[in-house]
Amino acid sequence: MTDSLYTSYAEVLSLCTKSKDDLNKILDHEQGFAARIHRLCRDQFAQSVAGKPPQEPLTPELEALRMERDTWALVQMLMSHRRTTGRPHTDARRLLQSNPYTPPSTLAQSIIAASPVLSELFVVREWLQQTAPVPEVSNAGALNGYWRFTKIAIMQGLRTGQRTAGIVTEMDPDAVNRGGADARGLAGDDASDEKELLHMLFMLVRAGRLAEAAQLCRRAKQPWRAASLNGSLLLRWRALAKGCPGEEDSADGMDLDEGWTGNVRRKLWKTTCTRAALNPALSTTERALYAALAPSPQTAASLKAACRTWSDHLWALISVACEDRLTAAFASLEHNSFWEGGLAAVDTMETPESTAAMDGMEVDDAVWEQEVVSALESLQNTIVEEGPPADNPFHVTQLQVILNRADALMDGYAKELQAKSLNANSTEYPAMTRFFAHLCLYFRMLDIAVSPGAIQVILEAYLQVLEARGERELIAMYAAAMGTNAVDRYASFLTSLDVSVSISDRRAALARARDHGLDMQRVAEATTQRTIAMTMEQLPGAEGPLPSAEEMAAAPSDVEMMLVRAIEWTTFMESTYKFALERTNAVLRYLLARGRLQPARRLIGMLPRELAQINEPEKDATDYLHYRMFFVAWDSLAKVEECRDLESSQTSREGRAAWLNAYKDRLRYAREQVKKLLTEAWLIVGNKSPSDPRRREFARIRQIYVPELIIRLHNLLVEARRHFPESLKHALLFANIVADSRYKLTEDFVASQDGKRLGEYLMNVRGAVLAGLEHGGSDPYRVLH
Repeated sequence: MTDSLYTSYAEVLSLCTKSKDDLNKILDHEQGFAARIHRLCRDQFAQSVAGKPPQEPLTPELEALRMERDTWALVQMLMSHRRTTGRPHTDARRLLQSNPYTPPSTLAQSIIAASPVLSELFVVREWLQQTAPVPEVSNAGALNGYWRFTKIAIMQGLRTGQRTAGIVTEMDPDAVNRGGADARGLAGDDASDEKELLHMLFMLVRAGRLAEAAQLCRRAKQPWRAASLNGSLLLRWRALAKGCPGEEDSADGMDLDEGWTGNVRRKLWKTTCTRAALNPALSTTERALYAALAPSPQTAASLKAACRTWSDHLWALISVACEDRLTAAFASLEHNSFWEGGLAAVDTMETPESTAAMDGMEVDDAVWEQEVVSALESLQNTIVEEGPPADNPFHVTQLQVILNRADALMDGYAKELQAKSLNANSTEYPAMTRFFAHLCLYFRMLDIAVSPGAIQVILEAYLQVLEARGERELIAMYAAAMGTNAVDRYASFLTSLDVSVSISDRRAALARARDHGLDMQRVAEATTQRTIAMTMEQLPGAEGPLPSAEEMAAAPSDVEMMLVRAIEWTTFMESTYKFALERTNAVLRYLLARGRLQPARRLIGMLPRELAQINEPEKDATDYLHYRMFFVAWDSLAKVEECRDLESSQTSREGRAAWLNAYKDRLRYAREQVKKLLTEAWLIVGNKSPSDPRRREFARIRQIYVPELIIRLHNLLVEARRHFPESLKHALLFANIVADSRYKLTEDFVASQDGKRLGEYLMNVRGAVLAGLEHGGSDPYRVLH
């Protein structure tokens, strides 16, 4: 369901990485990094839940996607707020000095702008409101009319002269709140509708939709309740706020005829709301509604009683903190503001008492901020009734982002990854790791301090997720983000590719390293080195008894093919040819020393011709030349055998004549190539120490193949005598080369299988001598003349 998000996330990262030096683009509300990813999550979530009943609970994967969406929205809003320059503002006291009639809304803006912590809390509250669930009100029963069933019961009682038991006798809003022995309530359906209405109003206020809540009250025929909701609005009067930062002249005609909006008597209204929130005669929901309208430490308990989710508790805490701070600030301005202190404030203007109050506010900032931080930290242990718990990683992230603790957040998740305390098989783990990987990269774009070690751990975990999901094309991008470990990490991924991956796919995978700023040469060399080291750990050493003929002819294993294809990474570009040559020699030396001819031939066959043209270093060039000479000689013998076996298929005179010519030419060529190989100090090291590994492996290779080449050539020459009598002479003359001390061939015979192969060769030479006497005569050397 979310597989497409991996590619989409990568596209956003690639796009924003190009603009990483432009902070405005990274933080843009539409095209910025967090904004784009939030939009991806939002669209994916909307697509996933489309057509599902609203009451149906979300799957764990969908719930994680919803929280990821909301968290990116918070990150976008807070980071944009923190990293951009705020609008200019004037101190509230200065505003009042110049104009004691400055409206409370303008003062509030100044107070909020003057406090970074308070302004961030308002941003968080706005986010909490935007991400809050919104109730469906179209079919609300309360919209059927004002207490319709209660009215019917009252009218029926008036007609019959008998009151309906338990039903109020009046229709005024306070009828149900009158206590005493004769307390009454609404008709059952009306009581249910009233409860539903209050719940919807609370949810709308929770979502910051005050205007919709007031409209709902009017539709429910309760305009008085709409008026009580609108009482929370601060007085705004543009005519009195002209020239103040953040205020613009009203030119759209949207203000009321009186020129102002909001509550002129808000202090009195707050007192009334507080009493309602503390009134035990009211339902829990109604008390919570009034507490939400006028949050304060006194009403916090009533507000928390209606909180069900962790986000609700966070919203309640921040609402109380914000409103309480504004209330304290307004109280300190009472002697300067007409709206707070009346005409007396205008007459007296600034007094020592007001100045001292404002100074006290400044001193109290640190204390208040610490209290807010402590309150937020307490949310880590909050018990919730609905939704994910407080220790959910997304809730932890949201809280740490609000507290501006990015480093601690990333360190915490990295430690959980290292401790393997997270279930990597859970459906939420890939999305969670994807989220943290992009979040730490986003923090790095913004130069927010995050431990490099934590970033390495998180990105490594995400790379493993991508590998597990087969997202190969994305690996290079995220490996490149690992900084100093980028080359090694991408090389590690390339090493893990299956041996069956085609050469074109390997070439494309290596090219992606360049596309994302990695050094292709270093990646290729590191991949080759890693693959060789990995496969050599799984393969036996080149020691012990010499291999049998069956072992030499056996097909290569998967591990051997992985070793062979390790060189392939360094054959895609000329800059790595020297490295390829060096490693090729080492691999060929190992394979031939183990008698593994088939994988060694595969390696020789896949190498570019340009490797043979490299002259430096001389040692590597010479070794590679000797390996190529060996395979030319070895394959020439095989071609002779192939041609020999075609004799029975030649039925015509012309065909047989052509076959004899080909047979003779191949036999001659094979004899020349074997002679050339064995007389040119093939794989003989100078006077280096016998303990030199390279010298030991060369000696073993000669012990395996020198006797085999000589015996095979001898047998082919002797066998061909019936077609070419002179071939017997060549076979016997070759014995002189074997015996020549300059070429040290007998040493290889003696060391090979405790000298058994020398005895085998001598017996074959004896047989050749006897074959020379087949046509009569007693001179064994006659065939040499």
